[in-house]
Amino acid sequence: MSGAAPIGSNTLAADKLRAYIERVERLEEEKSAIAADIKEVYAEAKGNGFDTKIMRKVVALRKKALAERQEEEAVLELYLHALGML
Repeated sequence: MSGAAPIGSNTLAADKLRAYIERVERLEEEKSAIAADIKEVYAEAKGNGFDTKIMRKVVALRKKALAERQEEEAVLELYLHALGML
């Protein structure tokens, strides 16, 4: 914050800072609630016989672009082959 007035001497800056902090706090609460919801979905899936470890991998893979996935798979295959694991 170079060039900014000290917050204690500027109530407008203090009010803006408070507003930012409160927004972050609300978002953190929402994030915690969403994380709990996700955990509940995985628990439900596990209760129905699904492998949640694999489900998490599938979710992570779906976030990646096809080219990125293919490159990672090729490197993984190369490493496994080099270690005699294929």
